[in-house]
Amino acid sequence: MRLLLLVNATASSVTPRRRVVIEAALRADHELEVAETVRRGHAARLARAAARSGTEVVAVLGGDGTVSEAADGLAGTPTALAALPGGSTNVFTRTIGLPDDPVDATAALLEALRRWSVRPMGLGRVDGRHFLFHCGIGFDAAVVARVEAGASALKQVAAHPLFAWTAADVWLRRYERGRPRFRVETSDGTGADGVFAIVSNTSPYTYLGRRPITVAPEAGPDRPLSITVFRRPGTLTLLGLAAAALWRPSLLRRSRHVSHHAGVTKAEVTSADGDPFPYQVDGDYLGERERLELSYAPDALRVVMPAP
Repeated sequence: MRLLLLVNATASSVTPRRRVVIEAALRADHELEVAETVRRGHAARLARAAARSGTEVVAVLGGDGTVSEAADGLAGTPTALAALPGGSTNVFTRTIGLPDDPVDATAALLEALRRWSVRPMGLGRVDGRHFLFHCGIGFDAAVVARVEAGASALKQVAAHPLFAWTAADVWLRRYERGRPRFRVETSDGTGADGVFAIVSNTSPYTYLGRRPITVAPEAGPDRPLSITVFRRPGTLTLLGLAAAALWRPSLLRRSRHVSHHAGVTKAEVTSADGDPFPYQVDGDYLGERERLELSYAPDALRVVMPAP
């Protein structure tokens, strides 16, 4: 079988030793090509080219952003995506049930390939970019932007404390939250104003250490999108909602400060006052917009899943 292994050498869990072991294991039974990603968007281009050349599987050793880019490049092609945990959080690989250790995950991947345990999954899409597990609009995108702007080295060794500290700093000092920043309108005519929103394609939203943070428990790879809009919560309310996402997600959805929409196939997000708002996809900051179009693409990607 023809495999392309995409490697983000700067990802926090990628070491030279692990890389050698993983490459040797994949090469033992398959025709393997290896390529390193060197810039934003590179994984998507490499994956797209591999699909055009007839490569059957693109494996990715990197963080969630690299895996997401490869998924975007493979969307709509017969080439399957195989994700390996190379980052600090590895939301997607944990969501589909792979081990946290990259070498152990490679063993699980090889068994899945032996059984050809491949299934289609739907993807979210925002302004033409596909996403695997979530799109964040507003506050959480501002947090991602802040982390990317100045602390990439610290992110490799203390990602979760860094994000927690940055989230508090952005919420208290750097993000305009005294008024609605945007309005979300779904295709069924429902909508809500908010200061941030999470568009979920899978669940959980992310992890804090080993603990999942869940905002849309019904979300899944074979279901349309779920959109959770946080209207304008105060600081204490936000802390309570965060605790609910960690321990009792049903409480979060019942809060009057939250508007939750499940089964969404299309939605539009527009600025509430003409000012642009930030957004991110699968943990990668993509900039600011005054308008976003969201949609769900069923069966858009073939994914190598852990064998039963």
